[in-house]
Amino acid sequence: MASAAEQLASSLSLETFSKATELKKRILFTLGALIVFRLGTYIPVPGIDATVMAHLMSQNGGGILGMFNMFTGGALGRMTVFALNIMPYISASIIIQLMTAAIPALEQLKKEGDTGRQKMNQYTRYLTVLIATVQAYGISIGLEGMRSNIGPAVIHPGAFFIFTSVVTLVGGTVFLMWVGEQITSRGIGNGSSLIIFAGIVAAMPLAIANMLQLGETGAISTLFIIGFFIMALVVIAFVVFMERAQRRILVQYPKRQVGQRMFGGDSTHLPLKINTSGVIPPIFASSLLLIPATIVGFSKGTGPAWLQFIAHELSHGQPGYILLYAALIIFFSLFYTAVVFNPQETADNLKKYGGFVPGIRPGANTATYFDTILTRLTAIGALYLCIVCLIPEVLIGQYNLPFYFGGTSLLIIVSVTMDTVAQIQSHLLAHQYEGLIRKGRGKGRGK
Repeated sequence: MASAAEQLASSLSLETFSKATELKKRILFTLGALIVFRLGTYIPVPGIDATVMAHLMSQNGGGILGMFNMFTGGALGRMTVFALNIMPYISASIIIQLMTAAIPALEQLKKEGDTGRQKMNQYTRYLTVLIATVQAYGISIGLEGMRSNIGPAVIHPGAFFIFTSVVTLVGGTVFLMWVGEQITSRGIGNGSSLIIFAGIVAAMPLAIANMLQLGETGAISTLFIIGFFIMALVVIAFVVFMERAQRRILVQYPKRQVGQRMFGGDSTHLPLKINTSGVIPPIFASSLLLIPATIVGFSKGTGPAWLQFIAHELSHGQPGYILLYAALIIFFSLFYTAVVFNPQETADNLKKYGGFVPGIRPGANTATYFDTILTRLTAIGALYLCIVCLIPEVLIGQYNLPFYFGGTSLLIIVSVTMDTVAQIQSHLLAHQYEGLIRKGRGKGRGK
């Protein structure tokens, strides 16, 4: 008879999945929540002319609006109740995390366990409402000034429209924030990431169809389309490899005797990921670079000459855009990694519990050792982010691909997929443990 270890080492079969009732409930809940999100991306904000908005987005979709419209699954282009998506919540989370490293009171609050975490979450919610209100007000004011060849974007501009628009957009963001928290606690995966993931994936079928249609008309060669899909698979495999890659530092604990019992003497590993900063550097870098192009797009070419020059140099495929994009990614990778990982604190914790790195003295020397390794890993991770993010930008700029599907979206899709699959496997493994324990108890009673 196979041992329990051999049974756990076997592959997770469909039969195991069919018996995991709790997992199926979580998956169904997650799918239901994402369906609600997709339905909300088609409910328009009151007072908006949808035809005019579609025409304006076709003219100004190449700047930052195109990127955020991709993240929202087209909700921004249609100006629906979820036009802001969950991006204000993501921005608030990043700001709170950065402030934690700079403000001692927040850093102390973070160390208070579950109580501190709940307070931090509450601060994040308040900041989300503030950011969403400012963005919604700016969008509402901007919408009143938008006009295309077929008419204005707002049917009846005025104070009432601004009020209803701000309330609707902020309410949509707060609702999505709540949905994301519910997915995290009652579903599978990280709720906020899955909402952004659903918005990006929803736009992919239409984008692929547009590319194939261009291939049929001869605007893009068939060989290029085949090469594009092959390259996409290669890049995805490369992203998966790099996201899973890590440097494992050996940490040992000395033996100590308490009474007549011996404790310690174990060894473990401290994993340091190559890409510690995740998708934060590309998001920050692309947002900063696309602002000039968006301003010029709204000015209809009537802005100052220097602004027109900057917008041209920072457009897709231009050397200035590529160089500055790479520089910003490297900068934000180093900066954000320094914020989320403190070598001195890690070294102090190891010293406190008696752990040490073989060949390195505890304390300051260990902190310096961690900092050196992390700097080298971050440099490799920043180079990896540059490669993944710049390849799609070159294709978009040089070959005028019919959709904005850059490296940021690719990183989000791969990272969220890997995280969700890992959680599903954890639930299946836990279900197998429970089954084996029940079998073992039943056999024990039989004897």
